Amino acid sequence: MAGELLAKFEMSLESLRVIPSDDGRFEVTFDGELIYSKLATRRHAEPGEVAGLVAERLKMTNEK
Repeated sequence: MAGELLAKFEMSLESLRVIPSDDGRFEVTFDGELIYSKLATRRHAEPGEVAGLVAERLKMTNEK
């Protein structure tokens, strides 16, 4: 996942942190806002799903 995000958004991301967790959690935040939660969706992210969410947030950030 981290490799996919770096490959797609290397020039757009200032930093990327991967924080291991327990209890089956997988949560992704962008600028402090939760954009994906395995606990909330009760499923694993589909391939490219998180990258798509990051792309949407980058687009919104750039439009401001």
